[in-house]
Amino acid sequence: MSSALADLDVARLERWGVRLAAVLGGGGRLLALGNGGSAAQAQHLTAELVGRYRDDRPPFSALALCSEGPALTAIGNDYGAEQVFARQVAGHGRPGDVVIALSTSGASPNVIAAAEVAREGGMTVLGLTGPSPNPLFDRCDDALCVDSPHTPTIQEIHLIAIHLLCAAFDAAVMKAVLPR
Repeated sequence: MSSALADLDVARLERWGVRLAAVLGGGGRLLALGNGGSAAQAQHLTAELVGRYRDDRPPFSALALCSEGPALTAIGNDYGAEQVFARQVAGHGRPGDVVIALSTSGASPNVIAAAEVAREGGMTVLGLTGPSPNPLFDRCDDALCVDSPHTPTIQEIHLIAIHLLCAAFDAAVMKAVLPR
């Protein structure tokens, strides 16, 4: 764990926070997705943006696509499990929006399909994944890859990354609204 934590690219997360603040502050939205533990982390991220991370601020548009139970089951039934996120990205996403795709393996077919649809639709795809190279990494505009063979370690680093991203987002939002 300590080596994966030492390699965490904080500057990358700060850039993501600034970009996300610009997109969401301009009326765009964040779509976050993942399976299992990554789904829980996608929900955690969107809750911090719609609610708040540390300090009070306006809410921003952020949807965890893994939280849409009826959509997941209907899409899975009608189109197959591989399309459960891709179909939602196509329906909710607009050019310029941001998609954050989480996959510890980087090989989840439904996460990869969503990243492909997002890129085709003019959205920015940011990935939180495990060791690269992997199929998700190849489909992202930018990715933070945790170099560990252990899923729990990758998930722990992803949670730290989410908190650093939220802190950077809040700092960028506050900088944009404070008078100079």
